[in-house]
Amino acid sequence: MSMVYSGDTIQDTDGGVLRPISSVMRNRIINGGMVISQRNAGASVTPTTNTYTLDRWQAYTGGLSSKFSVQQNAGSVTPPAGYINYLGVTSLSSYTSGASDYLAIVQNIEGLNCTDLGWGTANAKTVTLSFWVRSSLTGTFGGSLLNSAYNRSYPFTYTISSANTWTQASITIAGDTTGTWLTTNGVGIRIWFNLGTGSALSGTAGAWAVGEYENATGSVAVTATSGATFYITGVQLEVGSSATGFEYRQYGQELALCQRYCFNVAQDTSVLSMYNGLSRGSGTYFYSIPTPVAMRTTPSFAVSNSGTVRITYNGTEVNSSANSSTVGGSAMTINFGTSIANRNLILVSYETVSGVSSAAGRADLGLTFNYGTFIFSAEL
Repeated sequence: MSMVYSGDTIQDTDGGVLRPISSVMRNRIINGGMVISQRNAGASVTPTTNTYTLDRWQAYTGGLSSKFSVQQNAGSVTPPAGYINYLGVTSLSSYTSGASDYLAIVQNIEGLNCTDLGWGTANAKTVTLSFWVRSSLTGTFGGSLLNSAYNRSYPFTYTISSANTWTQASITIAGDTTGTWLTTNGVGIRIWFNLGTGSALSGTAGAWAVGEYENATGSVAVTATSGATFYITGVQLEVGSSATGFEYRQYGQELALCQRYCFNVAQDTSVLSMYNGLSRGSGTYFYSIPTPVAMRTTPSFAVSNSGTVRITYNGTEVNSSANSSTVGGSAMTINFGTSIANRNLILVSYETVSGVSSAAGRADLGLTFNYGTFIFSAEL
């Protein structure tokens, strides 16, 4: 079988169906079906400022605490047909947002995944945002699309008419012909779903505006009602003036897309040292940790959930630390070179300070991750 390309279409010469090239990877949202949760494995999270919950989805709180929780499949309701997961928000108080408060669920799309949209030029393409949503509240809900600099905004609205019923929403947005929209590995487009945003950060729905508007004026605030719920799944942002069916990806594909931004080292993983020299006392030992995909940028490292990073020498533990990215104070440092990260390797250096013999011979030094959650993060 051979393929013929013609304009924006592709067809096999043996009589296959003509289809748009854009039908491949047309959804700019990653983890729109809410299936990947590397950090929390489905557990409930009460966010602090800009906390990542399910992969690629941040909870923005503006520094406010204990206003809502987020959990994969919160409330254990039946998802819409064709889905097995959703992101669930539960309001933890009856909070009236101040003028400059913002509470929201957000995905920041990398600029490299928006290059063809042409936003900020006369050739800006129209896009359609679609999703399934369910709430214990009814009325007009809101959100917004923003640029990286927060100085171009498109507030939007959608309606939930029946409480505790899945509703499919679709919003068509003419591409912005002005403003600055990054096409680098920085933030290309911010997608906000409002939970409780103040008047100073809310604007008129349905038009591009200069300034930071993260919500549409007058929309429902989920966090104003204690115990209120907001569930969402099937989120898709695509080129065109109408929504098409949700783009399902193989689980491995979706996971790999997430791992560009977040890589969870498997528990009980041992990484052997790359030995440097024959006689080892004080000095630096290096370890290489392969990543599944090239990460977006130089990652940071964090340990949680009673995880322990252990350093062993000839089979004997010489340093360990639970819930910490350092071992033995500053003895272990995570030394990421950008070029190394982009080659799918993370370089870890361990500066020896005690417990390691200086006797000649090859030192059997090991690095082990035990029990907890070990996250390398290169998020936007």
